[in-house]
Amino acid sequence: MRHAFRTLMSGIKSLYLHPMRSLLTVLGIFIGVASVIWLMAIGEGISQKAQEQIESLGADNIIVSTIKPPNEALSSASGGRGMQLPEYGLTRADYSRLTETIPTIVNSAPIKDYQETFQNGRWKIDGRLVGCTASYVDVVKITMFEGRFFTDEENSEAQDYCILGAGVAQTLFPYEEPLGKLIRVGDNYYYRVIGIADSRAPSAAIGSSLKSEDYSYDVYIPLQTMQTRVGDTVVVRRSGSMEGETVQLKQITLKVGNVSDVMQTSELIKLTLDKYHNKFEDYGITVPLELLEQAKTTRMMFNVFMGLIAGISLVVGGIGIMNIMLATVTERTREIGIRRALGAKRGDIIRQFLIETIVLSVVGGGLGVLVGLTCSPVTKFAMGILKKTNPDLLASLPPIVQELTPIIVFWSVPLAFMISILIGVVFGVYPAIRAARMDPIEALRHE
Repeated sequence: MRHAFRTLMSGIKSLYLHPMRSLLTVLGIFIGVASVIWLMAIGEGISQKAQEQIESLGADNIIVSTIKPPNEALSSASGGRGMQLPEYGLTRADYSRLTETIPTIVNSAPIKDYQETFQNGRWKIDGRLVGCTASYVDVVKITMFEGRFFTDEENSEAQDYCILGAGVAQTLFPYEEPLGKLIRVGDNYYYRVIGIADSRAPSAAIGSSLKSEDYSYDVYIPLQTMQTRVGDTVVVRRSGSMEGETVQLKQITLKVGNVSDVMQTSELIKLTLDKYHNKFEDYGITVPLELLEQAKTTRMMFNVFMGLIAGISLVVGGIGIMNIMLATVTERTREIGIRRALGAKRGDIIRQFLIETIVLSVVGGGLGVLVGLTCSPVTKFAMGILKKTNPDLLASLPPIVQELTPIIVFWSVPLAFMISILIGVVFGVYPAIRAARMDPIEALRHE
């Protein structure tokens, strides 16, 4: 034990004689370990955010959305005559077929939406007007901040009630209570506020069938009210020309009773809709459960990829250790010869040089772990600085990056530290063996 301690102190003393060289060697391992922890934490944060967005759609939900076909397809479907008001997408008949013929569906929520302007006095904001049924609040998991959602009876009676998203409520009613007040929608219609939805994180776009949505700027009204006041056809006049489209439903969210039946139900939905949508592809099916499984696989692959990239830094640090130790062996040739002449064995020489490389690895790995654990606060601080100095640049980044919160992968810390020590040993073995194999007589002659 005493001999091992003396060998350790001798190794530390040798490193202390060349502080700058030792510091630069430690720096390589330090950067490698910190990179492993930081990159995996950032990757985990991004992956976790993506999974949360998919989970918010509901693992037991299936989302069927209207997709506008290319203009060429619409023109071809009309026999080449063209369509001023093309009709496509999901219909109320589709909704009835799906809910009445597929037994695994236990709840459903059809919607129709379009962009509109909302106004209260001098306060005005653009957002999404959503016509839906009372079941929408349960199927899509909307929580109420204040007030209530409308009922099935109020929907069938086409009442002029509305529920405001959090962002709309804050903008239109900055200094007063919204409940019971009237807001103007567009130029002609007024709706009475009966509830305010709780704030909710925006969802990202998924493929071509599900667009990104910011629920904070939604206003919900009964679907029957929208049907009565607006109808299925929306017409826009621009510069003397008329453009429009006829769409009955923009989206149908279907809730399945058992998660194990989701994939089979999605196939039944496709088979049912294909019978009545054979002219062109004007709908898309999104299965959050399938996306969630894909996201988990992608998350694992992403973490492995990030780990490999960061591992390269550790290998570079190990090469630096080998390079420094080889140079050290050359410089200390005479010292090695003297020690061998005084009775030191090859094993003693190997242990001395290995201890030096392990000390460098442990110090570099320990510092790397400490800095790696600061990933989350440093990222938060950097985002704060960017928000103050260049808000436009921050706003141009994807929402998932703007809200990035690195999550330390618990196993990456000991793994990175152990790899740093292993690299120190692996890359230190050759210089140590080379030093031990020196001929003592030739070493003593070295100048």
